[in-house]
Amino acid sequence: MKQKKWYGLVFAAVMMAALIVPQVVSAVTEEDVAAMMGSMNDRLALMGENVRVVVTDFLTYEEAGQRVYFNDRAKQMDSHWVPGDPRRWGTNDIYWLSESVEGTANGVTFQQTQAAVANAMATWNNVNCAVIPLVQLPDYGIDWGYVQWLVDMGGVPGWYADITQAGWLPGAFFDTIFGPGASNSILGVTFTFIWVDNITGEPSDIDNNGKADVAFREIYYNNQFPWGIGTDYPIDVESIVLHENGHGVSLGHFGKLFRTLGNGKLHWAPLAVMNAGYVGAQQELTATDHAGFCSVWGSWPNN
Repeated sequence: MKQKKWYGLVFAAVMMAALIVPQVVSAVTEEDVAAMMGSMNDRLALMGENVRVVVTDFLTYEEAGQRVYFNDRAKQMDSHWVPGDPRRWGTNDIYWLSESVEGTANGVTFQQTQAAVANAMATWNNVNCAVIPLVQLPDYGIDWGYVQWLVDMGGVPGWYADITQAGWLPGAFFDTIFGPGASNSILGVTFTFIWVDNITGEPSDIDNNGKADVAFREIYYNNQFPWGIGTDYPIDVESIVLHENGHGVSLGHFGKLFRTLGNGKLHWAPLAVMNAGYVGAQQELTATDHAGFCSVWGSWPNN
């Protein structure tokens, strides 16, 4: 396979979808997130990059699926990969990698962590309504993460894979982006970068399907939490990786959150991997997850 160029590529905005523990009240505010998006945009403009942070999706304790926009450009625009996109080397495959530099979950060995990541990716890759495929790339021992780099917390100013597991980072990373105290509730976050027109700066849509064209995605996990394998708590690595990579393959959150008044417990209807909150270890896709995936990928690469 031809080695991919991971730097100096034209891309635009970032959309984030965060998975949050529902038992803890989140400190995330729209003002904090918008301020960080503005700061990132200012830095990218100074660099001369056609990159803009457009929207972030995140969940708080009692409000699922909240979305904060930096501007209105992508408000009504969905985003997905373009089959055979010449800006992604003309391939129909979706390439992913899991970095080793920060690739160990707190309380779990590196080997266990990476096995859980591979299992989660295989679960999405094996959904029988579509053959993408999802192909793993080597990480070359690099501390991947463009978002990290933009907030001066490591990383590199570019990317190599289409979906990058950028590692388990300290809580300070999440507080930096989402505001002080956000690390107490956010387990993982997925950033979606989209292509934009070089001249106008508007989101690109080369196949004219009304969607923003995805350039790449980055996923980060919060190492402030204790992690485990196959456990409800500590947090199950594979369950969270499976969820975040649902966002990686263009799925959104499913289901409604409600609370039983008698015991105060939270419930999702329907229960699915792609619910916006963590309710315990869930390593198998539900019918709802399958349906969502097939609606996005069922006709690939003839979208």
